Amino acid sequence: MTPTPEPTGGPRTATAPPDRVRRVLRAVAITACVPYLALKTAWLGGSRIGMPEDSLLLDDPAVTAVANLVTLALDACVIVLALLLTRPWGRRVPAWLLVVPMWTATGLLAPIMTAYPLQLLVRALGGGGPGVSAGDGGGGGEGAEPFLHEWVFGMVYGGFIVQGLSLGALFALYARDRWGHLWRDRVRDLPTAGAAPRAVTGAAALVALVPATLHTLWASGFAMGADGTRLAGRSTGELAVMEATCAVFPLVAVAGAGLLALGRDGARWVGVRARARAPVRVRVRVRVPVRVRVRVRVPVRVRVRVRVPVWVALAAAWLGSGATATWGGWISLASLGGGGIASGTSGPMYLAYACQMIAGALVAAVGARFLAGRARAHAGATPAPVRPTDAPASAAASTPGPASAPAPVPRPWTPDGPDAGDAPDGRVSP
Repeated sequence: MTPTPEPTGGPRTATAPPDRVRRVLRAVAITACVPYLALKTAWLGGSRIGMPEDSLLLDDPAVTAVANLVTLALDACVIVLALLLTRPWGRRVPAWLLVVPMWTATGLLAPIMTAYPLQLLVRALGGGGPGVSAGDGGGGGEGAEPFLHEWVFGMVYGGFIVQGLSLGALFALYARDRWGHLWRDRVRDLPTAGAAPRAVTGAAALVALVPATLHTLWASGFAMGADGTRLAGRSTGELAVMEATCAVFPLVAVAGAGLLALGRDGARWVGVRARARAPVRVRVRVRVPVRVRVRVRVPVRVRVRVRVPVWVALAAAWLGSGATATWGGWISLASLGGGGIASGTSGPMYLAYACQMIAGALVAAVGARFLAGRARAHAGATPAPVRPTDAPASAAASTPGPASAPAPVPRPWTPDGPDAGDAPDGRVSP
């Protein structure tokens, strides 16, 4: 018997089980959800663990219960996403059914992952007291109304950071396997988009200037529209970190969308130009054997070209639009629900949140249009596979039949052969 050859390594198929790295990331993401889910379940059951006696969450129990139920469902979606990104059936899920929840999860987790570690650093350097991350609506600092005990923020936001890292890594691996061919080029190789994407990008840039400007002013210490709001009781250092984070994400979103919409025209602006005076040594020889060294400073132009891959522009648009739109919508929704957040939100703050939602949605539309166009172009360039029903017909057409069999090669005529009576030209010999 001939031994069966061992299967050789090859590319993973859609039905292949997740490798060890993905299994570990999935376990980490699911485990990181347990503390938050347990805390929210306890609060829904009537427990007050982690809440001071005069916490703002106790002012309106009905609103707090609805908020706890919504956030519990949102965190449970992380478990579903972790399974979807690592199981074989996840490859059969429509793209929009995965991209929309993942975009929302990325947008909600990215500001926390950015602002909370920086706030801890500021606090360690003596720049503020107990506080919370971006957009939580809680109070912090001296004289602020109590919100939650400090250990709750460490447990919850620490879990969020672990969830964001593990879920982001899983999505990056999944997107590379499924859609990696859509962003293998560089931005300078992209053609300039049509008038509609450029107009949408320009509108997003104009709208994003409003929240970026307001958050920058609040981070710098200007109380423009923040007097008497929940921002007034925050420590200066942690408030600056929170507001600076909220100001950066709209700019990142617009930068990513601009690169995608402008293509090679936008890549020309990504570079550094500088003028410097470099010393040049000149040797002059005369008849007398004497060497003379002259130092001449001449202006030299230096231009550094930064080759931006397409995936970098897509990642900027993805992160920036998600964080800008989702946090603007989340705080606006929480403010409309009443309670301490609504009473501590001013008109300029509502304006900033509304512009965040609009700018984030516009950038997301530019990114979606770009990916849809790339997918259509790639599908048009790929030859269509042969259908199974066409295989027998094509095989039959390629198989030579009796009519198409090659004619037999005539044997050479010899006088003593079996056909010796016939002459070579077909005449019968006498």
